[in-house]
Amino acid sequence: MQIRCEGTVYTLYKEKTPIGTARLEEGTVWVEITPAWRRRGYGSYLLKELLRGNGGLDPKAETRFTAPLPADDAARALAAKFDFRPDGTRLVRRRVPDLSAVGLCHEFLAAHLAPGGFYIDATCGNGHDTEFLCRLAGPSGRVLALDIQPRAVAATNERLAAAGLEGVGHAIQADHARLGELAEAGSADCVLFNFGWLPGADHGVHSTAAGSVTALKAALALLKPRGILAAVLYSGQVIGDSERQAALAFFRSLPLTEYTVLVCEFANWADTAPLPCFILKR
Repeated sequence: MQIRCEGTVYTLYKEKTPIGTARLEEGTVWVEITPAWRRRGYGSYLLKELLRGNGGLDPKAETRFTAPLPADDAARALAAKFDFRPDGTRLVRRRVPDLSAVGLCHEFLAAHLAPGGFYIDATCGNGHDTEFLCRLAGPSGRVLALDIQPRAVAATNERLAAAGLEGVGHAIQADHARLGELAEAGSADCVLFNFGWLPGADHGVHSTAAGSVTALKAALALLKPRGILAAVLYSGQVIGDSERQAALAFFRSLPLTEYTVLVCEFANWADTAPLPCFILKR
């Protein structure tokens, strides 16, 4: 059994004989299985590959597919299996990205920050957060990114260049514990931390409690009044929980007269789940 893909047309072959097709036309899905081969799971196999090939199974992607209303019970069961639901005269399958700790940080910052600001990504990694901040800052804003690993700095600058954002932000190699040396006090609208290790790199190299708390203290000094510090804290078998506990202890020690601190817990996730935190400077 083999599937051949030509553009958005998927053809299923069994012993070199085509027995079904699935195609995508302007967001509408069509599936047809040769009558002799129906009710054997081939429709599911084809539809799954079509959705996979077009982002429909990516939990981080927002997608929308439509399909004609099914003509029989088998077709209705197939559609329901892949979350197509009736919507007027057709079926619709809508997916929004699963909420994550980083995604929650992005949503919070997008709702509370305005274009034109000065933003700092204190742990740029592969540059995803830096790119987000650059798009948020806009052409009139500025983003400084840093990471202790040269590989991360290079990846971030390459990402910004590919996105046409090198005029908004750039990354440099620096330890976030030295953050206070890289910008003037009271100059930043936002400082973002995504602690842990560099994705795809050696997990033995990761941020630590001592350096991270020093960096958090420096970040607060860099913030303007009404500025925001956002941090995602991690724990687990590799890095333990010392950094997370030290950061939380620091957050809880901050005076209410100067800061509002939010710690957002995913109550039905594992105890080691990432923890998004926000500090709003008064």
